Order: sequence, then structure tokens, then C-alpha cells
Amino acid sequence: MEQHSSLQSPPSVANDKPTAPAEKSWLSKLGPGLITGAADDDPSGIATYSQTGAQFGFNLMWMTLLTYPLMVGIQEVSARIGRVSGRGLASNIKRHYPPWLLYAMVVLLLIANTVNIAADVAAMGDALHLIIGGKPQLLALGFGVLSILLQVFIPYTRYVHVLKWLTIALMAYVATVLAVHVPWLTVLKHTVVPTIEWKPAYLTTMVALFGTTISPYLFFWQASQEVEEIRADPDAEPLRKAPEQVGRELRRIRMDTTIGMAVSNIVAWFIMLTTAVTLHAHGLLEIQSSAQAASALKPIAGNLAFALFSLGIIGTGLLAIPVLAGSAAYAMAGAFNWRNSLELQPSAARKFYGIIAAATMGGVLIGFLPVDPMKALYWSAVINGVIAVPIMVVTMLLSTRKGVMGDVGISRPIHVLGWACTAVMALAVVAMFATMAHGGVS
Repeated sequence: MEQHSSLQSPPSVANDKPTAPAEKSWLSKLGPGLITGAADDDPSGIATYSQTGAQFGFNLMWMTLLTYPLMVGIQEVSARIGRVSGRGLASNIKRHYPPWLLYAMVVLLLIANTVNIAADVAAMGDALHLIIGGKPQLLALGFGVLSILLQVFIPYTRYVHVLKWLTIALMAYVATVLAVHVPWLTVLKHTVVPTIEWKPAYLTTMVALFGTTISPYLFFWQASQEVEEIRADPDAEPLRKAPEQVGRELRRIRMDTTIGMAVSNIVAWFIMLTTAVTLHAHGLLEIQSSAQAASALKPIAGNLAFALFSLGIIGTGLLAIPVLAGSAAYAMAGAFNWRNSLELQPSAARKFYGIIAAATMGGVLIGFLPVDPMKALYWSAVINGVIAVPIMVVTMLLSTRKGVMGDVGISRPIHVLGWACTAVMALAVVAMFATMAHGGVS
């Protein structure tokens, strides 16, 4: 297949220049960053953004302008670690830090991801129930089984194309705005000029937004996908061993990550906008799930908005579940030196695929328990915000270790953004606990 791309080159350079024609298209360069950014807008994220718009209207839409550059910084650092070293985050942590630190991070990641999967599959089941009927829990089970089968039996080189096409589902939330009236000048003002309320509920929601947009599983996933990209290309090597590839690959990572994180924040902005001009404007300040947000849109904004919102939940869930389960599996495999790749046959990586199946089905089973889905979903975002801080610190420290990066350093702007993201997340968590200690969360 690679040989077809070398038709315009002499045979003697076929192995050196086979990827040049493919890389002339900017779209062909999008992959790990785009999928990571799109997966960030999973059903649990949709519910958090929906609750934010319903409760606070336009007052927190300015957050997307803050989270975007911070996400670009930390995600590009993660991607570079994977591409330069040829190893995922967990494998690098194992090589350079104490075992207890690695195991604590991996266990917390596995727990957080499983809870997140639970929220996502439950939301998908509820959304499909709204459209076709049926028992939501059984529909959620079907989505979980489908996701496992896709990951286990479709090789990475083909499955990655499935994930890229699923990112189109996010456009549903941009299209939803076409079905509602929007006071654009007011929206623009609130987006550009921050409105800050020093109240526990407001600050807790800020932390939840950080936890939703800047989540630990995204760091592990994007780094691991860069490793998968190396394995999928016979001409690619870890950049520390292939200095001639550095400029080209770092430019690709920069563009891929910049666009992917832009997609993530733009969609979050549109979800908050939609629920602000509909639910908040009509006094519906509390919702219990993303599916309830979709249902509440129907009498206010009509069938089109309802259908787009519901279908978006299903599409983004199909994209997010493999990212959540996969990132947990990559982390576990790196911690315990298991063979790991979505390109491997199930028999060659039983433990790796076992974690994918266990995390996914564990999330499905949680949905059968008598838990409040909105509270589980909302607080899982808050928990993600808390556990992200130590993982981000270690990631930034790894990016400066010569044993990891060799002579391929991190540029100063990205280094600054990465540490700024870590500091802002830490400050948000401290602010949340301070307000909770003084007045509780209202």
C-alpha cells in the first residue's frame, strides 16, 4: 500500500519519500490530536457543559478561551513524549519514577475512566431510548459490547479512520444553534469579558469544566497514539533516533493538536450556548443528564434541536468510549510491561484487550446500580480535575529529561503553556476546596 505513493519517485528513493504525497494534504496530517480533542466532548462532558449553560447562562462561556491554549500546551507535550521516545506516558514514568507513583496514577486513571465510561454509556442508552424507545440499560449494554468488538477485532490502521469519521458527530452541536434564537452581541461580550462569581457552586463548576476539558486520560491516549503511528509506518522511528524526521513530525503534531483542541473547545462553547439560550432562558437551571438536556430542548427549541443533540450524544459516545478504555489499557500495559497495540491480534495482547473489555463492561454494570447519573457524571469531572494535577506535573518533568527526549527539546512557548495549564488546574482545585470548606457547595 505504501508503494502506491511512490509512483512519482525513482525506485531508489521509494523507501525514503513514500509519505510525501500523502502529507501534502493537511487533512491527512490529522489523527491523534483530532481524535483526542473530539473524544474530550464525550457524553459526560456534554452533560457538564449543558449543566453549566443551564445554571449560569452565558457567564462561563469565557472559559473556553482560557482552556484552549492550556489544552494545546499539555496535549502537545504528551504527544511529543510519545513520538520522540517511542513509548507511552506510563512506560516513561515506569523508567524514571518510583513504582508507587506509577501504580497510584494508573489505578486512579482506571477508576476515573471506568466511572466516566459508566456515565457515557448510560447517556448513550438514554439518548437512543428517547429516539427509538426500549430499555436504556440494555441499549447501553449494546453500545458497550459494540465498542469492545470494534476495538478488539479492527486493526488500528483501519480503526483510526472509523474514529476520525466519528468526529463529524460533533457538528451536531454546532448545527443545533441554527434551530434557536441567539443574541450574538451578548454572547460575544460574555465570551470575551469574564464574569466571575466568588461562590462555591460557580468555582466548583469551573473545576468541573477544567476536569472535563483537561482530563488525564487524554494525556495517556494521545501519547500512546503517537506510538501507534510509529508502529503503523514502517519508515517511522522514535524521533530521538531519527533526527531527519523531527521537523516534519513536530509540525504535524503542532497542527494536529492545535486543530483538535480547537474542535474540543468550539463544541463545548456551542453546547453551553445552546443550553443557555434555551434551558437557562426558560428557567430550567438543573438537569440530571445529557439525555435530559436533549429532552428538555424539544418543547423549547423543536424537534430538530432535540434530534441533533440526541444523535450527537450517541456519536460522541462511540468515539469517547474506546479512548477512555484504551487509555486505561495503555497505562496498565505500560506499568506492567504487557504487549499493547490496537494493531495486535487479541491472542497476542490478551491482558491489554482484557483491560479494554473490563473497563468498558465495568462502566456498563455501574449503570445497573441505583446511582444518580448526573451526580456521578458531574463529580467524576471534578475528580478528574484533582487527579490531573500530579499526572501533569510528572508529564512536564518527563518532557525535560534527556533520557526521555534525547536532543529533541520542548519549545519554550509549549513548555510555558504546559506548566501554565498545570498551575491553573492546581489553583482551581485549591479554590474549590477552600470554598467548600468555608461554605459548602450550593
